[in-house]
Amino acid sequence: MARSRCRFDPWCASGPRLSGVPGPDLGVNALDALYFALGGITAPVWARKARGGWPERFGRIEPLPSGADPTRPRLLLHSVSVGETSALRHLVPLLTPHADVVISASTDTGLARASDLYARSCTVVRYPLDFSWAVRRFLDAVRPDAVALVELELWPNFIRACGQRGIPIGVINGRLSARSFKGYRKIRRFIGPSFAALDFAAVQDTDYQQRFLHMGVRPDRCSVTGSMKWDAASIADTVPGADQLAVELGIDRSRPLIVAGSTGPGEEALLHAACPPGVQLLCAPRKPERFDEAAAAMPGSRRRSRPAQTPGATDRFLLDTIGELRMAYALADVVVVGRSFGTQFGSDPIEPIALGKPTVIGPAVSDFQAIVEAFLAARGILQATAAALPAALAELVASPALGRELAARGRACIAANQGASRRHADLLLSVAGRRSPRGAR
Repeated sequence: MARSRCRFDPWCASGPRLSGVPGPDLGVNALDALYFALGGITAPVWARKARGGWPERFGRIEPLPSGADPTRPRLLLHSVSVGETSALRHLVPLLTPHADVVISASTDTGLARASDLYARSCTVVRYPLDFSWAVRRFLDAVRPDAVALVELELWPNFIRACGQRGIPIGVINGRLSARSFKGYRKIRRFIGPSFAALDFAAVQDTDYQQRFLHMGVRPDRCSVTGSMKWDAASIADTVPGADQLAVELGIDRSRPLIVAGSTGPGEEALLHAACPPGVQLLCAPRKPERFDEAAAAMPGSRRRSRPAQTPGATDRFLLDTIGELRMAYALADVVVVGRSFGTQFGSDPIEPIALGKPTVIGPAVSDFQAIVEAFLAARGILQATAAALPAALAELVASPALGRELAARGRACIAANQGASRRHADLLLSVAGRRSPRGAR
């Protein structure tokens, strides 16, 4: 007697049920069982941080109304966290005149950012965990006509459920770094079917395209559309609140200031030593849990969260708050992009360059390789090793004209690379238009 394939298929919706799962209709598959096991094993790690929205994480959201015009397509854009959510700023206004847009996010910070940016024009919901029953509940409530996953974020149950319902699903602003690709290749047998099931993959550059193809995306479904991060850049000469930040921190506006953003382990000490004599230094660590460590690496630094603890004059400042880095960049004479001098993988240099700041970055930039290479080709950024950093900073501080030329070339590079949001909008509206509108099904 032939055995049913569902018995062994980890994605099969009619797979075995697990006892103890709440709800009468929550059939689970073998992949769900694997998630349960991994969740139990890793509980000591993820349970350390308080997380909200547990009903929503399991797909329990209010059904979304059809809207005034049920023939308009509904597009679901999923962004994991803050960075991916912010990258949608120019895409969303291009979509909302033609479609009902739903933004989902996984993390609490991403959800808050999505609400701040898009709640007035879009519906914002929490993306579910990849349990099959949570995915079913979520899709029943949202009923999208197409789904776009920002950068990557492939979850097998979700992709399979979209395929079963005939919902086109793909990746926009796609990226797959060399480091991530190395890990994905090791589990290609497991994750490859999810790549192969994508209806479209709009990726940032040709290197990413080759990695997507290697993972199983069909060549006729994988295109290079550029990075929407270029479009998200806001070219400006001033930032509201920057002057007040300088006053409250006690920054002397008559003296040069170096601002180091998104710094990682060991970089505050490096910058403290590399900063030219008489020049002020402000460091903004990437992770809040490193604030105390960063303060210790810069003796005498004044912390944004507790300025009264360092009375009198100082030339070292620590931005130990969230959401004020752009204001700090606006005050800078020179910017250093962190997480690029140690064993980490770089940070995005677009924002300070868009503000017209001469910008220095280290050699470790694999997470932003294409963006940094574009700036280097345009001679719009200065890349330096840790050993060369003191000389690079001294040269830029001593020669403001050199810094202005560097920043101007960087801004021109940003302008030359913009337009990806429009290309993504055209793709998504075309994909959604191929499916029968919700009102006609």
